Amino acid sequence: MEWQTSGDTEPSAFVTDEQLRALAGKPPATGAWRDGDFAGNRQFANLGPMDFESGGSLPHVRLAFETWGELNEARDNAVLVLHALTGDSHVVGESGRGHVTAGWWDEVVGPGKAVDTNKYFVVAPNVLGGCQGSTGPASLAPDGYEWGARFPYTTIRDQVVAQVMLSDFLGIEVWNAVIGGSMGAMHSLEWGIAYPQRAKRLAVIAAPAATSADEIALNTVQIEAIKMDPLWRAGHYYEANDGDGPHHGLALARRISFQNFRTPAELNDRFDRSSQSDISPLGKGGRFAVASYLDFHGNKFTRRFDANSYITLVEAMNSHDVGRDRGGIDKALSTITAPTLVLGIDSDRFFPYAGQERIAAVVPGNLDGDVPFTLHSDFGHDAFLIESEIVGSQLARLLSTPA
Repeated sequence: MEWQTSGDTEPSAFVTDEQLRALAGKPPATGAWRDGDFAGNRQFANLGPMDFESGGSLPHVRLAFETWGELNEARDNAVLVLHALTGDSHVVGESGRGHVTAGWWDEVVGPGKAVDTNKYFVVAPNVLGGCQGSTGPASLAPDGYEWGARFPYTTIRDQVVAQVMLSDFLGIEVWNAVIGGSMGAMHSLEWGIAYPQRAKRLAVIAAPAATSADEIALNTVQIEAIKMDPLWRAGHYYEANDGDGPHHGLALARRISFQNFRTPAELNDRFDRSSQSDISPLGKGGRFAVASYLDFHGNKFTRRFDANSYITLVEAMNSHDVGRDRGGIDKALSTITAPTLVLGIDSDRFFPYAGQERIAAVVPGNLDGDVPFTLHSDFGHDAFLIESEIVGSQLARLLSTPA
């Protein structure tokens, strides 16, 4: 089905009648992967209890992950790949049973590619608080009900703690590289600051050192879009029938974010003022093509994500500040010792380029001195998922850098 194709990794395009028909059925109350669903290529690490930075705790944490390649005898060829807000562990592979979207970095990771799985053992976990196999709000609590809104407030640092626990589970003491884009790049920064002895190289792609007030404002609107949906029911919607979950609020949150993941240039060039059909959108009941595009991707998203998980992960992004309790951002960044690729996108309006400039100016091991590598693209924030040839070449450069 077409809705199993990720819109994040493709340029914008007009929505076809076939695509619209693919979403004709009612969406489920949650698009989360649930216990009992087909696992696909997922593996699972049961990591035990965990305390959270905010003071909450879980009696048991599980991370879902996928791997490619083989861990060598010296155990020094492992690469950790960390996903963005709405990504998951399925970095490589087709969509199908168990995986509703195709791999989000298929052109970057694989045999003979930039992150060469003939050479490296690649591990990609679904983040703590996610909804594709890792412990999150859609997981069952000890009382037999989903955690829902009871799930502990989760920070980027909490998610990295869980990734460290996964590393110990896998017996990987040092990662050859930790690679992340967007939210995943926040994790990469935390690895370099909190666990410098366990990451030999870092890739920080399209993320700031701290989430700004402007970005928090955007995230807050998305959270409220979900919570204002009457079918959210304060986070208790998991037993609802298809069509009776908070899909309207979740789809709206996704539309808001998707617009900011792309650029005015791309949307204007692709759609201009075109209508979706022959019916005029000027009071005649028709729609502008760009509105249909956003609606389509919002509605598609509700079939693969969970509303409570979205809130949890957006709040985690709001928590991001490498300088918190470390003497400030510059002091924290100056402690990163690993060779670091800092990549910024000149058209990014979600995490503007200035955020990567600040990181590059301070991190001692930045590959390009005191400036980031600049990805010139009309695709905005999502360019790190779309401009695979350029991003791949920079990752290959990082992996070939002595550490």
